[in-house]
Amino acid sequence: MLIKKRLILSNIGMIIIPVISVFIFEILLGYLLFIVFKGNPHGRELDLFIGLRFIGLLIILIITNGLLTYFVSKSIIKPIKKLSNATRKISEGDLDFSVASDKKDELGALSNTFERMRLDLKDAKAKQLQYEKDRKELIASISHDLKTPLTSIKGYVKGIQDGVANTPEKMERYLETIYNKANDMDGLIDELFLYSKLDLERIPFKFEDVDLYSFFNDFIDELKLNIEKDQGSAALFAEGGESYIVKADREQIKRVVTNIIQNSFKYMDKECQKIEVHLKAELDHVVVKIKDNGSGIAKEDIPFIFNSFYRTDSSRNTGTGGSGLGLSIVKKIISEHGGTIYADSRLGEGTSINFTLKKVL
Repeated sequence: MLIKKRLILSNIGMIIIPVISVFIFEILLGYLLFIVFKGNPHGRELDLFIGLRFIGLLIILIITNGLLTYFVSKSIIKPIKKLSNATRKISEGDLDFSVASDKKDELGALSNTFERMRLDLKDAKAKQLQYEKDRKELIASISHDLKTPLTSIKGYVKGIQDGVANTPEKMERYLETIYNKANDMDGLIDELFLYSKLDLERIPFKFEDVDLYSFFNDFIDELKLNIEKDQGSAALFAEGGESYIVKADREQIKRVVTNIIQNSFKYMDKECQKIEVHLKAELDHVVVKIKDNGSGIAKEDIPFIFNSFYRTDSSRNTGTGGSGLGLSIVKKIISEHGGTIYADSRLGEGTSINFTLKKVL
């Protein structure tokens, strides 16, 4: 019941209940004095009746007003006190409580609004803690991934300074290694810069109508030139007669596909490397499936492969190269497109990275 309605009924009750109660009290009092005890209606008993009636009226008014005021006040003060305690807990940083209410009045609505705010604050606090954890991991990962090639560069430079590279062949090999390590560092810094811009939403996306069939047809043709040299194969599969036109940023989607393909090649362990792209048109989106025949990913690792700096090898062996940011960048770009991304994989058989893009209707 609404507080306004409750107060109106309370005020009405303060009038009606005493009137009815006094009427009943007068009947009972008169019955006792003048019938049961056979008092004189015109004598001393009448004065007693009037006096008792006045006292009864006062008692009825006090009890009625007291009880109604108590119960109405309790129904208002109790939830206010609960909200006050909740405010104090929030100010102390305690968000593990509940002020949800099943009451249908204004205070019930206020309590539920407050409860939603508490849950939002709790969620924001959890995200902040996760952000701080990710930031620390990011710093640790950057330090590790930059230190490794830097240490190698310093070692080869020292070798040159000490005259270890005493032949033209050794000198060329040393310089080539230094150049490659510097390239690795440059690539890592570029990916870090891109990741940061995506994280801060500072990359403008230029959405246009993109025909994914034509896009991947060209991409596969280009990929074949490289993969078929090593007896590998690349193929595109799509059902005829379907529309594969989506709203997308062509350059960013190219980055997505390139990162996925590069990641596939890092973990290829078969002599005959295979890349397959499957397109499937759904009602309002297109599903893209990029499949390889690499070493696969353990089931327990699949939920984490799109996390920043995550590598499936716990030793963080950088033998396969890369920064560990490739798939997290892919996820951010797909999210900016309003799509979803997920992976299917079996150890020893290969991995499939699947993502969706909104279809142009």
